[in-house]
Amino acid sequence: MDYKKAGVDIEAGYKSVELMKEHVKATMRPEVLTNIGGFSGAFSMAAFKNMENPTLVSGTDGVGTKLKVAFLMDKHDTVGIDCVAMCVNDIACAGGEPLFFLDYIACGKNEPEKIATIVSGVAEGCKQSGAALIGGETAEMPGFYPVDEYDLAGFAVGVVDEKDLITGKNIKAGDTLIGIASSGIHSNGFSLVRSVFKMKEESLNTYYESLGRTLGETLIEPTKIYVKTLKEIKQTGVTVKGCSHITGGGFYENIPRMLPDGIRAEVKKDSYEIPPIFKMLSTDGDIAEHMMYNTFNMGIGMVLAIDPSDVDKTLAAISAAGEKGFVIGNAISGEKGVTLC
Repeated sequence: MDYKKAGVDIEAGYKSVELMKEHVKATMRPEVLTNIGGFSGAFSMAAFKNMENPTLVSGTDGVGTKLKVAFLMDKHDTVGIDCVAMCVNDIACAGGEPLFFLDYIACGKNEPEKIATIVSGVAEGCKQSGAALIGGETAEMPGFYPVDEYDLAGFAVGVVDEKDLITGKNIKAGDTLIGIASSGIHSNGFSLVRSVFKMKEESLNTYYESLGRTLGETLIEPTKIYVKTLKEIKQTGVTVKGCSHITGGGFYENIPRMLPDGIRAEVKKDSYEIPPIFKMLSTDGDIAEHMMYNTFNMGIGMVLAIDPSDVDKTLAAISAAGEKGFVIGNAISGEKGVTLC
């Protein structure tokens, strides 16, 4: 008896590392002091010593059951983008610049080519956000995961000068709420999605005129990364008072997280066009409107609170970053929460 017969292929692990090195290398920043394969990743903070009070911000998350769609489609090159996005968007919400990222892949069987493909997506997400992929772990766990399945999670660290932290404490009644378009469902609510749609190859490969592509292509679309968009806004001199990443819990849970006591968000549902996939989910699943807004991003991946005088500059910066922005409502006096109207 040896480890391989027990289900763990050490040689496959070595091969996975070799195959992913080219992807990891493409994410490097000058502050990275170590090479892949070491026991830890080192990152120099020297470049940030001129900040008044450099402050670390962090985020950790996974891809969730969206992975089930990737398994069925046998498409593994984009879920890594989702993993990075879920972490770095949270850092960006605090006004932080993502510095580095670490991933964790747990699988039933280590197939080096598949692992390298997953990591290629992680690396792409890191490139989109400017973060270095400085480490990670691939755990082969036979008997714990099916041989053709895996889980993917990550952890990111960023930095911001304390005076530039976005806390929401200065949001006041009359401030404008700006929504930045999502790319689709992103990476939340997939347990409900999988209950509505038949998760079969035939269903996922069905083309829908309303979607402009197949159902599977729509569902697997990776989460939008907003780091560079928020940086573009900051560079125009706009002060973002509050920022909310619309993830699990949709509008009702996430928007209040950026609000101070005594301030309520009033969101106008007709202020932007809801993507067809959400209309399809609502109709096919007979899902009530409140549940839709309490589960999904409904086409808005990030909500910002700004001074009304900064609306034009903010929308222009969002457009310059290649994204779509909308005025979706206002902050009003009232019990902290969200009113959809």
